[in-house]
Amino acid sequence: MTTPRRIDHLIHLVRDLDAAGAAYEHLGFQVGDENRHPFGTRNRIVQFPGVFIELLAVGDHAPIPEHGPKSFSFAAFHRDRLARAGEGGSALVLASRDAKADATAYARAGIGEFDPFFFERHGRRPDGSEVHVAFELAFAEDAASPDTAFFACEHKHPENFWSAAAERHPNGATGVLGPVLTAENPSDHAAFLSTFTGVRDFRATSLGLSIPLAGGAIDVLTPDAFARRAGVSAPGGGGLRLSAIRIAAPESRVVSAQDLFGLTLLLEAAAPG
Repeated sequence: MTTPRRIDHLIHLVRDLDAAGAAYEHLGFQVGDENRHPFGTRNRIVQFPGVFIELLAVGDHAPIPEHGPKSFSFAAFHRDRLARAGEGGSALVLASRDAKADATAYARAGIGEFDPFFFERHGRRPDGSEVHVAFELAFAEDAASPDTAFFACEHKHPENFWSAAAERHPNGATGVLGPVLTAENPSDHAAFLSTFTGVRDFRATSLGLSIPLAGGAIDVLTPDAFARRAGVSAPGGGGLRLSAIRIAAPESRVVSAQDLFGLTLLLEAAAPG
């Protein structure tokens, strides 16, 4: 992992999937239909070129597997996270070309000794046609950040997942610029994030960290710096928290966590010239 990755997706954990989808649609985003995972979670997807926001809820349609000695349970984590910390940004996910290799690399680096996790499901394109998609995940863990999951995601059938039609949004939004994480002491998490992303050269200031990735960046700010930048308060809790998502849009706007199920959206217009 010597070259920077791109973000594959960011997870917004909610209690009411339909209400969250309606809120995003009200903001002018196209939101996909509900999908069901075989391990008890449900999602709806807001897709952009090469990256997506996953609206995720815990369902009752399938049993949730518990964590094992070398097994990170995606569904159990989100069930417990929702009960403990409530709604909001819950996971930072990098793109992977080889999840098995990533899982091995994470174990060697000491940031997560978990077996890779494969699953598949059916999905639907915006035209209603059904497609088969499959994924393999490699999990990492920042022990100081119990409320945020970190993993790399390999798409087994990317041609069935990504859709140019799904990436067109009525509000004109064109892409995800990156996540904004918050932490009381961002430098405490620098080593983990460097190992997780493969980025060795990043910017550190008194306000936090900025880690460049292909097509964007991960910003890690103190709660005070986040409040000054976003104009809203950061969520509480220990360690790294996914507090906001930066989105390229025609007009700048802040949608606060109070209005959007615990997660802030920073819509950012490109500067003139």
